Amino acid sequence: MRTNLFHTVLLSIFLCMVCCTAQSQEIRNRKPAVPAVKQADSTKLPSVQLPVAGNVAITDTIKPAVDTIKPKKKGLDGIVKRKATDYEKIDQKKKELTLYNEAELYYKDIELKAGVIIMNYEKDEVYAGRIKDSLGNYSQYPYFKQGANVVEADSIHFNTVTKKARVWNSRTDQGEFRVKAEITKKENDSVIFMKNAIFTTSKNIDNPEYYFKASKIKLVPGQKVVVGPTNMWIANVPTPLGIPFAFFPTSDKAESGLLVPSYGDSNNRGYYLQNGGYYLALSDYYDLSVTGDYYTNGSYGLRFQSDYAKRYSFNGNVNIRFENLVTSERGLPDYARTKNYNIQWSHSQDSKANPNSRFSASVNLGSSTYYRQSINTANVGSSLNNTLQSSVSYSKTFQTVPQVNISLSATHSQNTNTKVINMTLPTLQASVDRIFPFAPADAPKKGFIKNINLQYNLRGENRILTTDSLFFKPEMFRDARSGLQHTIPLSTNFKIFKYFSVSAGTNYQETWVMNTIDKSVVNDTVVTKDVKGFDAFRTYNFSSSIGTTIYGTFNFGEDKKIQAIRHVMRPSVSYSYTPSFEKYYDTYQLDNTGTQYKEYTRFEGGIFGAPGLGYSNNIGLSVNNTFEAKVRNDDENAKDSEPKKVMLLNNLNFTTSYNIAADSLAWSPLRVSAGTNLFKEKMNINFGATLDPYAIDNSGRRIDMYNIDNGGSLFRLTSANVTLNYSLSSTDGDGNKKDENSQTAKNGGRTDDLFGVGTDLSDSRQSLFKDEDEEGTEKKDKSEGGFFNAKLPWNLNLAYSLTYNNNARERRITGSSLMVSGNLDITPKWKMGFSSGYDFVQQGVTFTQLRFERDLLSWRMDFNWVPFGNNTYWGFFIGIKSSVLSDIKYDKRQVPDRAVGQ
Repeated sequence: MRTNLFHTVLLSIFLCMVCCTAQSQEIRNRKPAVPAVKQADSTKLPSVQLPVAGNVAITDTIKPAVDTIKPKKKGLDGIVKRKATDYEKIDQKKKELTLYNEAELYYKDIELKAGVIIMNYEKDEVYAGRIKDSLGNYSQYPYFKQGANVVEADSIHFNTVTKKARVWNSRTDQGEFRVKAEITKKENDSVIFMKNAIFTTSKNIDNPEYYFKASKIKLVPGQKVVVGPTNMWIANVPTPLGIPFAFFPTSDKAESGLLVPSYGDSNNRGYYLQNGGYYLALSDYYDLSVTGDYYTNGSYGLRFQSDYAKRYSFNGNVNIRFENLVTSERGLPDYARTKNYNIQWSHSQDSKANPNSRFSASVNLGSSTYYRQSINTANVGSSLNNTLQSSVSYSKTFQTVPQVNISLSATHSQNTNTKVINMTLPTLQASVDRIFPFAPADAPKKGFIKNINLQYNLRGENRILTTDSLFFKPEMFRDARSGLQHTIPLSTNFKIFKYFSVSAGTNYQETWVMNTIDKSVVNDTVVTKDVKGFDAFRTYNFSSSIGTTIYGTFNFGEDKKIQAIRHVMRPSVSYSYTPSFEKYYDTYQLDNTGTQYKEYTRFEGGIFGAPGLGYSNNIGLSVNNTFEAKVRNDDENAKDSEPKKVMLLNNLNFTTSYNIAADSLAWSPLRVSAGTNLFKEKMNINFGATLDPYAIDNSGRRIDMYNIDNGGSLFRLTSANVTLNYSLSSTDGDGNKKDENSQTAKNGGRTDDLFGVGTDLSDSRQSLFKDEDEEGTEKKDKSEGGFFNAKLPWNLNLAYSLTYNNNARERRITGSSLMVSGNLDITPKWKMGFSSGYDFVQQGVTFTQLRFERDLLSWRMDFNWVPFGNNTYWGFFIGIKSSVLSDIKYDKRQVPDRAVGQ
């Protein structure tokens, strides 16, 4: 082995030596050497002799400049996340990344999904396209998202650095617009150019029901869309509607702009333009809409509406409306001119803004005839309302011991029939929380002594009584009345005999007023003189009550359908005593003989009433009853077999009183009331009756004789009323939902459809029907296919009212009316509704309204018709739902001919 190793090494050395070049006694020719010429270094600084002071050497601080321009970094400057189903390929020579089939690429703020993706990270370019499936059909279209911009296309080619791109058959959303273009060129993040594009508000951009076709478009994302010659297409058919150019704002923020009016004609005011004006987007917190109407006979109207809100603080809206109405022609006998106005203000504070103080407002005031004569409302529910009410209040709680509450408010109540207005400007209320002087704060309060508590309440008012014609004039403040009322209630409660609850208390009141009266007779006429100045009176009373609760159960057996009935009875007896305060009464002479006098109090007509002359000593009796049943549960799908509780009577109440101090007619009428819900609480029934134990004479006056002693029954039925409400629907809900935020509700009208649905003439894009789905969600198609098995949502509301009167033996039904309203989805896109009724006493049909609506996807069409009555009206509307194209519409209506004084 060693011999072989030696020969192997020797042979290797020999072979290496043979491979070397061998030259013997010869020198190869070499080229002549070129002498090196020393060049002057131009980068060196000239030598400078610096002076030396003493032994201190001065160092040259001038250094050569450093080049700050860094060479361009090659390759990627961000993390690339990728995914593909078939394969991923990286070509380092071409600097390319290829993803195929369900490819996904995430790079910086770019999200890209497509069938195939090719990324050249040296040129900073990305290509994305679709692929063909096994049948030859294209699929997996590119989806590109950068920031908030989303583009869907057939193919995309863009640069990640310059942001430039070219897109084929792109589909993108810009605000409420959906845009599709044949070729799209993206210059940067701010400007996009499109060729042969269509834009629409339809949800289906590939097959829209309508669109606008433009040869070229300039798009600034989030700001505007500028188009060249544009033509409108409906159902892929061109229409004559076209414009040479157009500008559409697409900003996410509100923008100011013109509001295009609607036109039409009326019978007695001529042609008109309605709801034209200007919208002002003043800030992110509030806006202002100024609109107006004009009629060719000189009538006009102005409206100012503002909505405001601040998150976690407050929100509200203000609506001011004014109308100058002209009827007929000047010089004719029926010529009239009137001015109407209405002011609405709603403000609510977020509970999280300040837990110890709160400000709220609900204002609805104006002319009593506004809703009956307005040229811009078609809301019968509001016109039938006889009361306008307002309230503005501020309250604050002081977290002291005891707690103190203070509130300041202004109220307004207006009767639109009598045109009488009651206002308080302002009302001050203050209260101190209950104080238990005989019980420690941390100890339980049991017994008569420990439960003794007292409070202090203060109420101050400045009350104004005026009329519609004097409102906002100096005369309305002339007869204002002011006063303060102090109240100190002292009460306690305890139990006796374990089952009886007793409460007792006394109430002390001191009233301060700034207005009193003085009465006298002048020439046989009573003259009342208003006396200005401070005055006061003091009253007190005592009250107590004792009550208990009695339970009774009637068992019928568990094998019965109705297993048991439970009766809960709450009887109570109360006592109240109020003395006579004759010291506050004076007399005045009725005639010159000096024999006839009449008593009166100078506090008569005060804002807090007047002290009583006669004392009362009343005993009150009341019995409250409830009945409920335990019913066997026969539902096989029920999770348990527990019986169900069904309420038979929500309440059955009997109330009366007896005045011990009265010398006659001591018993007050017995009041009976009852209420219940039937048919899974869909039917609500309420009943009330008044039973008088005393008889009446031939003139209809009550006499001090029991009715049973006068040949009658124990009680005489003097009045009765029954109300019934029934709601049916195709679902298990409550039928038609109530809209508490509707304009009808804000005006004080009914929130259901029994008096019709109010039409907002200022915005006809709003639906006449209440959707069961949440706002902003797409309405679901509830049909299951076919004709007979289609589910058609519907609801029906019934209301019946009956009133009976027998005060003076008239035995007459004074009111009997039936009202009905309903809504039906004839098809998933067709809706109809109606409201009507019949008055059985007047023997006539009540207000009737028919409503039809068609959902045309991006469009809406409706027809609203009141066929007969004093509020005859019809209106037809078809237009685009989107607010950005709300001016593309056809709105035709015939408003009621409002007459001044109607």
